[in-house]
Amino acid sequence: MSLYSDKVMDHFEHPRNVGVIEDADGVGEVGNPLCGDIMKMYLKIEDDRIADVKFKTFGCGSAIATSSMATELIKGKTLEEALDLTNKAVVEALDGLPARKIHCSVLAEDAIKAALVDYYTRSGREMPESLVGFEPHED
Repeated sequence: MSLYSDKVMDHFEHPRNVGVIEDADGVGEVGNPLCGDIMKMYLKIEDDRIADVKFKTFGCGSAIATSSMATELIKGKTLEEALDLTNKAVVEALDGLPARKIHCSVLAEDAIKAALVDYYTRSGREMPESLVGFEPHED
């Protein structure tokens, strides 16, 4: 029996939304120094919606799968909906992760939030309260 669900394996073997958005409206990069995973998220925003999202992840299969699923969960959503995405929602959408890999889902959530902080900073728009003082999680 595998430690990983079929959904985790599918998103690892066939990740969605991989790549770079050259003219991204927001870019966020986060890393975990303990495991070496690095995630970079690119957002294209139109009319307060995530029109497109791409990612580049250097890391384990769980990091790639959580990045892929997170992009799927926010694509087409409003900025507010994207802000509400939690690592728990990513884990649930993947039908679970081994306990020692939960930090990968936290990294995915943080990468999206970092990209949103970048977007609000670049666009000069008022930062939502939930992003003020945002700092990526430390393990």
